[in-house]
Amino acid sequence: MLPEEDRELSPHTGFTRLHWEAAADGLLAAAWRWASPSGGRLDLPGRPSRSGARSDGLEGFARTMLAAAFRTAGGADPRGWLERYADGLDAGTRTPGTDDAESWPVIRDHHAFGQPMVESASVALGLRLTRPLLWDRLDGSVQDRVEAWLRGALRSLPAPNNWYLFPFSVAGFLESVGRGDADTARVRQRALELLETWYRGQGWYTDGDGQAFDHYNGWALHLYPVLDAHLDGRSTEHAARLREFLSGFGLMFGADGAPVYFGRSMTYRFAAASAVGLGAVTGSTPLSPGVSRRLISGNLRYFLDRGCLDEDGLLSLGWHGPHEATLQPYSGPASPYWASKAFTCLLAGPDHPLWTEQEEPAPGEQEWAVALPGPGLLLQTSGGIARLHNHGSGHLRPHQAAIAAEADPLYDRQAYSSSTGPTARDNVADNHFAVVFRGSRSARRRVEPLGAGGAGELGWAASRHVPVFDGPVAALPGLRVDSVVVVRGWLELRVHRVTGAPPEAGAELTGWAAGDELVSALHPLHGWESADEVLAPAGTAFARSVRVPRLSGSGNGVFAALAGLTAEPVELRGAVAGVRAQHDRLEVRWSDGTTTLVSFEPVEVR
Repeated sequence: MLPEEDRELSPHTGFTRLHWEAAADGLLAAAWRWASPSGGRLDLPGRPSRSGARSDGLEGFARTMLAAAFRTAGGADPRGWLERYADGLDAGTRTPGTDDAESWPVIRDHHAFGQPMVESASVALGLRLTRPLLWDRLDGSVQDRVEAWLRGALRSLPAPNNWYLFPFSVAGFLESVGRGDADTARVRQRALELLETWYRGQGWYTDGDGQAFDHYNGWALHLYPVLDAHLDGRSTEHAARLREFLSGFGLMFGADGAPVYFGRSMTYRFAAASAVGLGAVTGSTPLSPGVSRRLISGNLRYFLDRGCLDEDGLLSLGWHGPHEATLQPYSGPASPYWASKAFTCLLAGPDHPLWTEQEEPAPGEQEWAVALPGPGLLLQTSGGIARLHNHGSGHLRPHQAAIAAEADPLYDRQAYSSSTGPTARDNVADNHFAVVFRGSRSARRRVEPLGAGGAGELGWAASRHVPVFDGPVAALPGLRVDSVVVVRGWLELRVHRVTGAPPEAGAELTGWAAGDELVSALHPLHGWESADEVLAPAGTAFARSVRVPRLSGSGNGVFAALAGLTAEPVELRGAVAGVRAQHDRLEVRWSDGTTTLVSFEPVEVR
């Protein structure tokens, strides 16, 4: 039950710190109804993950423990949550690996049902945040058993990505309670060294080797090292990187509070705003307290207002409500509770400016663009909708072959937003440029960033990819696609150049996958021969069924179109007064008399 809204202090969302406390208490109360007899596991109902029911029960315990820790870290535990977790720590670590109602699985390598390593970080961080109220009150034998279980994370092999920060966090806790040694020092140094190799600038890390840029940048790659240093009273370069990250990240939330739907694990929902709260808590943010609270509260309220809780008060597996396409094989009934990271904001006490200053408008409520050449992304907001133009992120590792990879709608598309898509694998792909050859449409697996620039109302980003095909014709020698997007306010100029295609090859471009409440428009400027609209009956996380505009053409050369995503119908035709195209460039004369030149050798926009 949430308190009454406070529209004086929070004119945009009505939410205050009391709402955050109540939301945390509500999530915890609902989850604890599914506790094992002694509280060692929270066995929430729902489809099991690939790791199995015992691991899922540990996940329920650990992830809700993180919410309880943020809720009580200030020294007060009015609901007695930590007493329950103390009992659960005792029960879960008595006989790890035993097939009974309480015992936790042991921590193993990531490829050997290694999910418990993920949960070890939440347990360790929860203990570190609440040391006087929880760890210091545990019996010495329980402390020893908890340490023994946690040390499995120090010995086991993490997945080659943000997982290296899980033993890092375990080691940080052990060192904070005087139980550090050579093993804790080793895993901490290892994680920090890897983090350096993954940094790409503008506050963005790739999630492991390669170019996997997504929300893990905020809720993992920033959160763990910055919070670790903050709890230790140290200042590091990671805090400066968080500040730089947040200077653009505010544009990844729509005016309604929704984050851009982009990348995996989106069922973590309001964890997307955890980096904003962390920046406010640590002082590592360019955002004012009023803007920060507007973003985090808007994000929390967005999901609470749209049915993210089921009839039992539990976070469902999905987005607004249950949504299978949002999930991954590792998603289990308790997976959504990584949303607990959003409660990082409660580390700011009641008198902190985050809670006492009046809310201000969110960055997403203006027309703005920010180019991020490091990760190859372009952020754009207009009409209250946040958009991400993807010219750098993909989910392939350096050793993986693009031809053998499966389509991944969460990374392959050229644009994502806070209100649309992506469409399902077996439906028409939204925001996609395809070469069509003998009935097969090409896929975009590995992206080569070519640059990004601009700011304010004008921005651009560019990339190149080698189209690949499913079936016997996996690739065509010499085939390349260069892609450039230029944004002006709400308009999107999408330019593509095809080289090396056979004479009989075709080209297709699709726009936004919008539901009934939005209008997706796609207007041909050059190279296109026909236009139609395609139904995506499987829908998206935002709508049960959507239609996607599509343009079709043929051959090699330059293809250009205007795209728009708006709340009301718009006329794109009148935005451009003229177009001139050559093999290596395109010049667009806008109706206001200005001109944009896009060239490909080298890529340049002016």
